[in-house]
Amino acid sequence: MTAKLGIIGGSGLYDIPGLTDAAWQMVETPWGATSDAFLCGVLGEMEVVFVPRHGRGHKHSPTTVPYRANIDALKRLGVTDVVSISACGSFREELAPGDFVLVDQFIDRTFAREKTFFGTGCVAHVSVAHPTCPRLSGAVTQAAEAAGITLHQGGTYLAMEGPQFSTVAESRMYKSWGCDVIGMTNMPEAKLAREAELCYASVAMVTDYDSWHPGHETVDISTIIATLQGNTAQAKALVAGLPAAIPRRLTPCPDGCDRALDHAIMTAPDARDPSILARLDAIAGRIL
Repeated sequence: MTAKLGIIGGSGLYDIPGLTDAAWQMVETPWGATSDAFLCGVLGEMEVVFVPRHGRGHKHSPTTVPYRANIDALKRLGVTDVVSISACGSFREELAPGDFVLVDQFIDRTFAREKTFFGTGCVAHVSVAHPTCPRLSGAVTQAAEAAGITLHQGGTYLAMEGPQFSTVAESRMYKSWGCDVIGMTNMPEAKLAREAELCYASVAMVTDYDSWHPGHETVDISTIIATLQGNTAQAKALVAGLPAAIPRRLTPCPDGCDRALDHAIMTAPDARDPSILARLDAIAGRIL
């Protein structure tokens, strides 16, 4: 088998230039409609599938993004590796607007989203102790270096519900927790990617210092959009370099991302709901 790269584009990233044989394709899922059609093509010598997380024109808020449908569709299209790109605020002076952070941990403070493909009728518990894939993150690092992008290694991403930005008190609290960046979209996306046995890496593009910073207490969308314009150009350069950094031949993930369900399903076979199993055909077909 060969690796197939999925790109989830965040605010400001709504297409991928340089794709050959490119076409937008709709994908039906048992979890409802996806954010948008999927842009499928070839970048370098690698098949690539791109979906704008918020939809072209930015139609979906962080809460209404159809995370389950998006991940299910990527799986149905044969994607093996997913790189998530999103905008974020920074809790650290050295993580400056315009810098990128390679996230490796999350604190999930969202509360209004469906966070699993499993449930009554088929219960499963996957480990997200280490929610990103080190091998894929290494490929991101290689591509960033080739593009001359400032990429900070490792960071904890605080996922908030939104759509409002933080109060000063909230921002100071999250900073005191040891969080590095804050955003609204990487959860439950990372958890769902793990349930789908996909290798997942997260690139957070810093747009602002959130509201803890003495000189930056008011986060406004005009400032963020101005920084996003520069970040988007860098994100496209990073994506362009990913195929050269990811081996084309698909081998087992050293960290077991592609086998996350091996011991996760708790419901006995004779107690599993057939209607739930039918919805899991792409996500858990390997194990079921």
